Amino acid sequence: MAGGLRLQGWLLAIWFATSFGVVFFAHDLSGIVNGWPVGYWFAAQGTVFVFIAIVAVFAWLANRREGEGTVQDPVYGAYKRRLHWRFGAYVLCLLLFVLLLGLAERWGLKKGWVGGIFLFATVCLYAVIGIYGRTSDVAEYYVAGRNIPAVYNGMATAADWMSAASFISMAGGLYLQGFTGTPGQPGGLVYVLGWTGGFCLVALLVAPYLRKLDLYTVPDYFQHRFGGRWPRVIAAFSAVLCSFTYVVAQIYGVGLITSRLTGVQFEIGILLGLGGVLVCSFLGGMRAVTWTQVTQYVVLILAFLIPVSWLAYKQLGNPLAPFVYGQQLQKIADLEQKLLTSPAEAQVTDEYARRARQYELKLQNVDAALEADRKELKARIQRLNEQHAEEALIVAARRELAAVPRDGDAARANWTRAMQDNLERAQPLGGMPIHTKPFAGDPQGSAEERQAFELSRLNFLALMFCLMVGTAGLPHLLTRFYTTRSVAETRTSVVWSLFFIAVLYLAAPALAVLVKYEIMSHLVGQSFDSLPVWIAQWAKVDPSLISVSDVNGDHILQFSELRLGPDIVMLATPELGGLPYVVSALVAAGGLAAALSTADGLLLTIGNALAHDLVFHGASGLGQTHAVRRVMLSKFVLLVAALVAAYVAAQRPADILYLVSASFSLAGAAFVPVMVLGIMWKATTSRAAVCGMLTGLGLTIYYMAVNSASIRSTLGLAGSGLWFGIQPVSAGAFGILAGLVVTVAVSLLWPTAAAGRNGAAASDGI
Repeated sequence: MAGGLRLQGWLLAIWFATSFGVVFFAHDLSGIVNGWPVGYWFAAQGTVFVFIAIVAVFAWLANRREGEGTVQDPVYGAYKRRLHWRFGAYVLCLLLFVLLLGLAERWGLKKGWVGGIFLFATVCLYAVIGIYGRTSDVAEYYVAGRNIPAVYNGMATAADWMSAASFISMAGGLYLQGFTGTPGQPGGLVYVLGWTGGFCLVALLVAPYLRKLDLYTVPDYFQHRFGGRWPRVIAAFSAVLCSFTYVVAQIYGVGLITSRLTGVQFEIGILLGLGGVLVCSFLGGMRAVTWTQVTQYVVLILAFLIPVSWLAYKQLGNPLAPFVYGQQLQKIADLEQKLLTSPAEAQVTDEYARRARQYELKLQNVDAALEADRKELKARIQRLNEQHAEEALIVAARRELAAVPRDGDAARANWTRAMQDNLERAQPLGGMPIHTKPFAGDPQGSAEERQAFELSRLNFLALMFCLMVGTAGLPHLLTRFYTTRSVAETRTSVVWSLFFIAVLYLAAPALAVLVKYEIMSHLVGQSFDSLPVWIAQWAKVDPSLISVSDVNGDHILQFSELRLGPDIVMLATPELGGLPYVVSALVAAGGLAAALSTADGLLLTIGNALAHDLVFHGASGLGQTHAVRRVMLSKFVLLVAALVAAYVAAQRPADILYLVSASFSLAGAAFVPVMVLGIMWKATTSRAAVCGMLTGLGLTIYYMAVNSASIRSTLGLAGSGLWFGIQPVSAGAFGILAGLVVTVAVSLLWPTAAAGRNGAAASDGI
């Protein structure tokens, strides 16, 4: 036991120093080695390699110490060999399918058919697996019979983990936010650090113990450890809340990709993609979802690596993008300096500043400005009619009049957003930071610059903390580690999971850099009349994805006149790089696979939490009839949750990256402090667990809500509601710490004899 604790302690110390230590001193690590800024390289790549080493060393030493996995089961070995052959045949068939479709495109097959065939073929593949894997058996439905080999569970976990946020939005976030984002929008490499470093916590503190208990869901643990009804009820509610927030983002991504791939409306695209989700999760539960996610991982990783490798080969003559893109960082730095001193760029930012001042003046007297706008537009329409102007001009003026806000409250909200948007775009580089610069401001500059630096660094650390801790609390992720045969396989599975995830996460920063160089060096400076067709095509899908406007009237595209949303950078990469449309279809299919795979796991978690944990209270041993009823109820609840999530996603509530990040704060605050204390400290009581979970979750929700612009406007709250300047997306930083303190305090103040009766310590098998 003592040796196990020492091992965990040393590995956690290395994890902390590698992640938080490197980030805190990132500004001081400014040297250049082989073209790479040292701080940037560590944050983008070096820490990921260390994280993989930590989980691999822990798995190897812990398994060796316990002697697990040393006895070979010949039946299980034959089963794995059959799986390897089937998996190899699938990969080969997929590559041949892409090649044949590429040849068909070259021979004249229309783009619409290429996209449609890709969508139909991949969704049909997932549907076939879902139908083949259908089951009503409780163990098969909830945990895939606990018979998934570590490497395939790692692959399925990676697909489950790498959602639309990872595949679609992360490279875009890196493109827009550079290393560390801005004081008000932390981002950039925080997602690479947070979403890989969190697996160290999963491996060292959570997953092996949960697997040893042979449970079905995460709320099962809270009843097993603490007893009583309320720990399970709160855990089930929290699982639904964070999973629903997460799944809305996935279904939004499904609609986005499907509509682009097939040309249908966004809402119809949501329903088409949702069908693929439901066939797998509804019919076969975890059994079908697991094998669907394995197939989806291959699709999404090929879809990501092919375009980024092509861009790297095109720009640098080497397809190994993660290892060579550092050569472009200095070129981007030179282009950024050129743009900062460009007179044409200054004209654009001055115009945005002028527009911001106009909105500011309107906001001083909203009702009068609103009435003046209506009168001006009505007078313009009357003049156009009297002059017998072209019908298109009259229609445009009428649309502009119809778009005028209904009342003063709507006008105030619209104009405030427009003012803030124009103020942001009035900043140099359209409000984007220098790509390799660690944190905003300057620690050696003025008082204002020093404050901006400290605030930027604090927000980066806070968000990274939330993403890491939230990773260890996401129910749909932890449930995946229930599906292996043993604790040893669970540890090994975490290693494979992080490895498969790192393949994409090491390539995402490379893609962001290569795309930025392509845009700065080739797209910027073109005439508006010669801009690529794909810009207009994506703008039709959703104007927030991409927009261009000739702000300074010179008919030449300036960098600040191009606005890209984070969700477009990956999806448009094949077109930006001049690749055949079949690669665009592959990328869209990869994004769809990423969204579908995560949506499968999330909807399964929601259905299980409501049916298994709330209605049946995790009861087992009630006979076959009750078991079938429990599975059928889970399926029904899953269907309802999917339809509700589809409706919410159709409203386009926020960008994918923000929604996903918020769910990590919720999961971290609700689950992790109580879960880890319950595992490591036998004195943790049921009362403390309830108080800690409610405190953490409640404080996180409150902080997010009170800092929402709409809620502050409705309640008439003035000024900023931020604590220490931390953004609401990192609300979990307060909730996690508060939950930890409350759980410890209540356990010490009101100890009970029952505390620790189901308690877990490191000796229990971690």
